[in-house]
Amino acid sequence: VARAGQTAPMTLPQRSSVIPPEADLIFGPLELRPSEGLAIANRSALHLSVREFGLLVELAFNEGRIVRREELYEHVWSLPLRPGDRTIDVYIRRLRVKLAAALPDWSFIHTHVGFGYRFAPQSALIDRDGEVSVSHL
Repeated sequence: VARAGQTAPMTLPQRSSVIPPEADLIFGPLELRPSEGLAIANRSALHLSVREFGLLVELAFNEGRIVRREELYEHVWSLPLRPGDRTIDVYIRRLRVKLAAALPDWSFIHTHVGFGYRFAPQSALIDRDGEVSVSHL
């Protein structure tokens, strides 16, 4: 139980989907191991906070679906999002920076203004003609 001035402990949400929570999730060069609290990019561990990892896993469990900020906050912080709170936006920004540093040719988290965030891995590779080729997993 969290007291005033403390953050609530993070617990990964229980899933009734076809993906068991202990299953490893692989998206191109990004691997998530929820049971171990581990994210791996190109065979190297990413240094994520507990909240960053929780957000990434929550988005990955909902791959392709737009997830509302309120829903993300409730699942990762186990509390309702307060009006005007930008915590999710700050953590999403941190996640994007870390993912981009580890996997510069990939984008994973997409913003849908007024709706939320969507996890949809995309690789942007430059072909021999100098054209950018985007592939979706």
